[in-house]
Amino acid sequence: MLDCLVTGLSRVEEKENLNLELIANKCKLLDSSDIDFAIAKIDSFENTYDKENLIKIYNYILSNSKSAEILIYVIKCSDKFRDKSTLSILLDILLMKNFANEASEHTKEMFTNVRSLCAKAISNYKDTSSVTPLLYCLNNKDENYKIRLACADALGKIGDKYAVAPLIEVVKDEEEKSVYLRESAASALGMLGDLRAVDPLVSILETQKGIWSKFTFLKERVIEALGKLRLSDNERVFNALKDSLFDESPQIRINAIEAIMDSENPQAEETIRTCLSDKDDEVKKNALIALYNMIGREILDEVVNEPSYPDILKIEAVSMIEEYEDTADDEEYSKIRKREDFDA
Repeated sequence: MLDCLVTGLSRVEEKENLNLELIANKCKLLDSSDIDFAIAKIDSFENTYDKENLIKIYNYILSNSKSAEILIYVIKCSDKFRDKSTLSILLDILLMKNFANEASEHTKEMFTNVRSLCAKAISNYKDTSSVTPLLYCLNNKDENYKIRLACADALGKIGDKYAVAPLIEVVKDEEEKSVYLRESAASALGMLGDLRAVDPLVSILETQKGIWSKFTFLKERVIEALGKLRLSDNERVFNALKDSLFDESPQIRINAIEAIMDSENPQAEETIRTCLSDKDDEVKKNALIALYNMIGREILDEVVNEPSYPDILKIEAVSMIEEYEDTADDEEYSKIRKREDFDA
């Protein structure tokens, strides 16, 4: 009882007399002379301070430390609380405001991972006030592409429609040096679900038709984004997805199958059936799975019993039937048990 009372008093004392500068100096939290020691001390704070004081300590370190390693660690620690007071500090780090007078190329490079992690942490707040700073970094073509990627992802997760037009511009920009950024912008548009993205996304599939190499992943992300928009009544979207079934990349064909499966277009089943004769085995299997999701067990029985289907599909169908029957048996067993429990 006495121990509890003493602990309680010490915590009250900490709240009233929290000396952040002294704590930081004693624990070497602001320099990089002994990273392991500093991180061990930061870990120990959870056993010493309550939530309110932990947030204050984390904010102090984030505002004052010049060590990339310590900042990365504390950003992860502070993400457990996601306190509003931390958000503005994360935005300052993202914008390099604490390094305005010493932002050498070396410093910028060293803090690339810190700022990328900041963008990810910022997205977890789902706060629309963060959209403008994120867009500032996204639209800065002199900025490191990793940070611009992280900002595009963050804008998609926050979900503010204000970001749609700038993300569309990134996707459309054929002079953009980083195709990875265009991929992230396409994914973000899929998350935002705004119909303004349809035309520029479809245009990419139409203009890059048949092009292999570096545009493959961009087309994959575009197809995924269109799938999330679920535009069953848009013929242009459906035709673009249908054309993607003839792309050289098997992964693009698989992504197109998944998007068509979710489209609810009346031609979807017939279109996916053509993929059962694809030259790639994985594409065939994915087409079978898609058809099973759409029409159920009958497609599996058809594949097993019809001699025209290749062995690779028959083996897959038998495997799926066994899994289907096991699941059905489990469900029936559960129903019987429920009836027995009720009768008892």
